[in-house]
Amino acid sequence: MRLFGAGTRDDVEYRVLDTFWTWPNIITVARFLLVPVFMWLVGVHEFGWATASLVLLGATDWIDGYVARRLNQISTVGMWLDPLADRLALILVVVTFVVAGIAPAWAVYAIVVPDVVLAVNSLLLFRGIPELPVSIVGKTRTAVLLVGAPLVLLAHVESLRSAGFEAVATTVLAVGCVLHVVAAIGYFAAAHAKARRERSGIYSPRTGGPWSG
Repeated sequence: MRLFGAGTRDDVEYRVLDTFWTWPNIITVARFLLVPVFMWLVGVHEFGWATASLVLLGATDWIDGYVARRLNQISTVGMWLDPLADRLALILVVVTFVVAGIAPAWAVYAIVVPDVVLAVNSLLLFRGIPELPVSIVGKTRTAVLLVGAPLVLLAHVESLRSAGFEAVATTVLAVGCVLHVVAAIGYFAAAHAKARRERSGIYSPRTGGPWSG
């Protein structure tokens, strides 16, 4: 089953639209609006429903990319809106975990610090988001975090709560955080390499999506 790049059609010549009003962008906005709902559910200790909302967040993250490719609705807005929504959602989810005592503080540092460094680096080098190919580490990081975060929540559902389950969930989350740092280092290096190519005048058109993955 094809997960990465799903929806790509070989019989279509893809074009980039200049409008906001595309189905993928609407899905992205709706996904981000689900984040406050998730935060409220965690705040009232409805961990089962919070897990469901988090799974929905992860699913729509995949769906908007699929729809963009399937319907040929890739847009300039979507190129920055989707990664921005992903980054903000991830940060808010992890901060919510730590504030609620669900995850240790190192999770925030592992997620927020690399993203801040990458954002500052991008502004200094490109005055915006660089267009870089999504790395295998970045894709794997996303997949692991999409599994680890719901597991951490499920470990706090009263009927499922156990020391063993919580340890497994925290371990998966930790692996995702480590991969997040490794992916960030890779994107940092790739951004500087692209900046050097552009300064030397040998840079070719972009070959992939945004650095955020």
